[in-house]
Amino acid sequence: MTLTPFALYARSRGLAGALAALLAGAALSAWSAHWLQDRPEFDHTARVPVVVLGPLLAAAAVGTSLHSHTDELDRTAVRPWWRRRLRHLLGLTVLAGLLLALSVPGHPEAFGAPAMVRNLLGAVGVTAGGAVVLGARLSWLPMLAYTSAVYLAAPRRPGGPAAVWAWPVQPGPQVWAWVTAGALFAAGAALHAVRGARPEAFRD
Repeated sequence: MTLTPFALYARSRGLAGALAALLAGAALSAWSAHWLQDRPEFDHTARVPVVVLGPLLAAAAVGTSLHSHTDELDRTAVRPWWRRRLRHLLGLTVLAGLLLALSVPGHPEAFGAPAMVRNLLGAVGVTAGGAVVLGARLSWLPMLAYTSAVYLAAPRRPGGPAAVWAWPVQPGPQVWAWVTAGALFAAGAALHAVRGARPEAFRD
């Protein structure tokens, strides 16, 4: 059976596995958010781990799909690949954003859908940049290390300078957290579109 160009592209990037990981991550986020909020000793602020870890897992799924088995062919193709890379990244990011936003209904002013989408944008940006520097398989490491440090060191009171450096744990309406996450996404997406993921030796 002859595969279409899109099917060949999807298979070479492991898009089926990435989509399955996004669906599973969104389902786990939804279950966790509802379970935490249903505990009598918690309120909606208990969803901070969900709005931090959900986007982190989704960004890791996106990042691992950024690899290429034919890096040399991609770089010598007649048509520039930056458009394909950008469409790939944006398409998965939009899908992940929709899934994660639906996983935490209610309380959008705090740790709900806006915080999920913002954290996804920032995490995908860092992960895309990580793919350029480290390769797709390890692209999730920088964001994991940063998120772990921020989660432990961030002050409990939101806002102030922490809105910039601790953006993953800020409530949804924090403007500077959005600015930081948006800048990270734009920088990471642009870098990956231009350079592509670092070549790696993949084994079957």
